[in-house]
Amino acid sequence: MELEIFEYIEIWYNKKRHHSTLNYKTTEEFINQNGIYQNVS
Repeated sequence: MELEIFEYIEIWYNKKRHHSTLNYKTTEEFINQNGIYQNVS
């Protein structure tokens, strides 16, 4: 049960919820908009 709760929060919920510190964007929207992690080597 703990693993299922962890997966829900970390994999689904945190990616879909809007963050006030990211100007009310999801983490995916913020990363895609700002090109973060694209040229990391």
